[in-house]
Amino acid sequence: MDLNLAVLIDGDNIPSSYVKEMMEEIAKYGNPTIKRIYGDWTKPDLVKWKKILLENAITPIQQYGYTRGKNATDSAMIIDAMDILYSEKVNGFCLVSSDSDFTRLATRLREAGMKVFGIGQKKTPNPFIVACDKFIYLEILKYEAEENESESADRKPTAKSSVDKITQKEIKLIAHTISDVADDDGWAFLGDVGSLLQKKQPNFDSRNYGFQKLTPLIQSIKNFEIEQREASKGRSKLIFVRNKRQNRANVKR
Repeated sequence: MDLNLAVLIDGDNIPSSYVKEMMEEIAKYGNPTIKRIYGDWTKPDLVKWKKILLENAITPIQQYGYTRGKNATDSAMIIDAMDILYSEKVNGFCLVSSDSDFTRLATRLREAGMKVFGIGQKKTPNPFIVACDKFIYLEILKYEAEENESESADRKPTAKSSVDKITQKEIKLIAHTISDVADDDGWAFLGDVGSLLQKKQPNFDSRNYGFQKLTPLIQSIKNFEIEQREASKGRSKLIFVRNKRQNRANVKR
């Protein structure tokens, strides 16, 4: 089922330069039927947003900063989110912010049965990340877009620093996840592995490590082996993965 999504953007917290890539990413997960951005539009630092809002049909919500040091934008966004929840017009939310103040909101929406996607910068505190079903880094979307452009322009993407090097921590997470869903021979369907990885770590994304999909990421790590199997009724081949024999004992420890 295609999700109807409410996209709520913290305009005080997100750079306008990411909007194009962000909206393209959101379209992968559902239909953004509600698109709103919150901020004090009397401030000069939000001027860059105005043209972008028209191009992407995003509704600006004015919120004055009544008290110095208090973030009125956050409060307005949270109140609107709860109103939208009770209207029953959507079955998912996309919260665009790098602010941990939305942690409780994400948790509350999931408690109500909503699918919650988070989008923010890499500086986003972990509590907000783990409160979402899936969390996507804006820097990775920007790098991905620049990489696609570079293929036709013969230049290197400038956001290369956005790509992380995979560490033993992530490798161990993958290995344990494979073991969790594997059959008696140690083989696990890659789709099940990917789904469980997302549940364990909402910000796990192969693009964070420079790979478009999970399959090439797994293939790049010597600890795992991959097998393609014929699917029934002419479907595309199914991909299975398992920990190499010499690594299985370590995973079980």
